[in-house]
Order: sequence, then structure tokens, then C-alpha cells
Amino acid sequence: MKTVVKELEYEKVIALPREKAQKPVKPVLFWRWLMKTLGNAELKSVNFKANYFGMEILGKKEPCLVLMNHSCFMDLEIAESVMYPRPLNIVCTSDGFVGKNWLMRQIGCIPTNKFVTDFMLVKNMKYALETLKSSVLMYPEASYSFDGTATPLPDTLGKCLKLLKVPVVMIRTYGAFAHDPLYNNLQKRKVDVSAEVKYLLSPEEIDRKTVDELNEVLKNEFTFDNWKWQQVNNVHITEPFRADCLNRVLYKCCNCGTEGRMLGKGTQLKCGECGAMWQLAENGFLEPQTSLKDSGRNFRHVPDWFSWQREQVRVEIAAGTYRLDVPVEIYMMVNTKAIYHVGSGKLTHSEKGFVLDGCDGKLHYEQKPCESYSLYSDYFWYEIGDMICIGNMKELYYCFPKSAGDIAAKARIATEELYKLNKVCR
Repeated sequence: MKTVVKELEYEKVIALPREKAQKPVKPVLFWRWLMKTLGNAELKSVNFKANYFGMEILGKKEPCLVLMNHSCFMDLEIAESVMYPRPLNIVCTSDGFVGKNWLMRQIGCIPTNKFVTDFMLVKNMKYALETLKSSVLMYPEASYSFDGTATPLPDTLGKCLKLLKVPVVMIRTYGAFAHDPLYNNLQKRKVDVSAEVKYLLSPEEIDRKTVDELNEVLKNEFTFDNWKWQQVNNVHITEPFRADCLNRVLYKCCNCGTEGRMLGKGTQLKCGECGAMWQLAENGFLEPQTSLKDSGRNFRHVPDWFSWQREQVRVEIAAGTYRLDVPVEIYMMVNTKAIYHVGSGKLTHSEKGFVLDGCDGKLHYEQKPCESYSLYSDYFWYEIGDMICIGNMKELYYCFPKSAGDIAAKARIATEELYKLNKVCR
């Protein structure tokens, strides 16, 4: 999927008119039917099945909040299928509206900026639930999973449930990540996909529980490991490209500790520094193809390797040595007309947060660690490239690194770890 990109000078982009706030629109039956129909072909190709638990409790016309884990673009097709014909307003990233604002609103989408404090979002969700009598679909993880496990949830989610006062339904998918993992450059694999649709919380249960208790319930629901699911269920992925770009996730060699020299190609992952090599087996395990150091870091499980990388980032932060400093191409979003390429610059990230300078000195933006609990970073974003996005409700800055190496995953990890530290210190 691509988006509308235009070349425009930074000062002209800053001067462009912003979007006026608009209330959500309830999708009519035609749009609901069309979205379900368009998704049927892909769902059929993965032998999609859904299992329902406790959904008879929910009234046929009773609005609810639908929470769903986020693995790939198919998630939306799954949600529309399992909730049909219930009208759904869908919380989605604002850059998805670029070039198609009218259409996105007509199908019920509610725009928000990822990992940015959006005071209007809950108000729009309440409007959809109470005035439009429509259910609301939300992906609380906000971004696709990098390593196949859950991404952090916002601390405010439990409070949001208290404010909305509606039943909560949980959709959890199985096989969607294995079918189309973000790292694999939009190359889909032959994997059956299913979903579990569960009535999770009633308004009465939400009223009785504290915010912390609600957050704990949600944390338990959003605890999963897609690689382990593949292994336990003996799901074999035979495609010869299954390890392509796996270095985006496993960017640091667990054998020699070098970053930015990993390469995932075909079925193999190799370190260009020490020559260590692994094969991504059909069952999802990493099998060493060369002799490795006896370091206690001979990971066979991708999430274990990713967790080790997180530990290494924590060590760097504690030692004061963590720093990202890369040249970038800079794109901006200020409205839904286009994504504007405004020039080049430098992006740095340290214990003080992000700093972006560019456009011949005209652009300077700072973002403190306490401002966001995670980071909107993505692989092959709209087929442009790997990206890191920072910004606020007025402007978003999409930064595409020009130097070699994989930094999107490490930057997200560091953002999450710095937020935890600063949250404690506040």
C-alpha cells in the first residue's frame, strides 16, 4: 500500500491550513457490507475461522468497545467479518486518511496520532458509542508487533474503560502474524488464520474494578507469543523467503554483540561481522549453522533474542552510553492532503529524548522521554522505507534513516525503556 507524497519546502508546509475537527460518522450498511465483501477473498485464502465465547450476553444493537491485538493489515478484515452486521467506528492512524479522508470517514474511521496525547479521541469514541449507537474498534497496542509478542499498552486504558461505560469485547487472532509479519516486506505466507471473539467485561464489572485491576485484566489478555503458538501447533512455514529482513527485528548479533551487521535473506540470518549464521526453520526455531561462542546467548526463539536486545538497551541507558545519531530524510504530515517531503536533517535520541534538526536549519523539534510510552516506528512504511515518527497533534515528522543498519526496533525499545525510567522519576 502506498500513500500520497509531495515535495514542498518546510516553511510552506508549516503554513498549510490544518484539518478542522470532525465528529465520527456512523457507517451505513452499504459500507459495512462492502468492507466485509472485499475482505472475504483474503479470509477465504487463509481458511479463516472464528470461535465465539460469551457473545450471546451482548445485545444485538448494544454498542460495545472492541479491543483487538494488532498483527497485520488483515486484522481489519477479520474484525469486520466477525462483528458484522454490527456498525463499527474504527480508531486508526491519521496518516491512513491521507488522500482518502472522505472515504475513511464514511466507513467509520476515527483518526488519531499514534503515541501522541490525543484529548479528542475519547470524546469521539463516546460520541460514536452514545450518539451514533455504534460500536468502536480499537487496537490498544497502536502499532504492529515487531517480534510477535505484545507491545506495551497505555496506562490510561483502564481509565478509558471507566469513562466509556460500555461492554468490552476482545478479539485475539491466531496465525495472522505468521501469515504476514511486519519484518518480511509484505511477503505473505501460507498459514491458516483464526480468531477468538470473547465477551470480556460487562459495564457492571468495569464499575466494580479499579483502574489498576482493569489494566491488569487487559495486560493478561494482551500477553501472547506468536512464535510459540507456531511451534506448539506445529505450523510449518515453508516459504523460501521466511527470514528475509529478519535483521530488522534481530539487529544485534547475540554471538559477537555487533549491531547493524545482521542480514536476513532467504531462510538464513547471518552476522556480517563474525560470520555466525542461523537458519529459520519451518517450525519457527532458529537453528545455528556455524559454531557459536559459549556465551549463554545461543537463542533459538526469536522473542528471547529480542528480549536480550531490550536488556542490552537498558544497560546502555544505565551506563549513559545509549545514543542514536543518524542522518535522515524528513517527511511531514500536517493535514490529510499529502505526506510532504521537506528535506533532510539529523535525528538524535538519548536519555534527554529525541531531537530533530533539518531543512537547512529551519526545523528544530524536541520530544522529551516522558511524552510518549512507545514509538511509532515501522518497516517499509507505505513502501517508502523503515521509519521513525515523532511529533504532536499539530505536526508529525516521519524520519527515514539514510545510514546503514537497522534502528527502528532499537529506537522503539529505547523509547519504552526511557519512558519507564522517567515515569518513575516524575
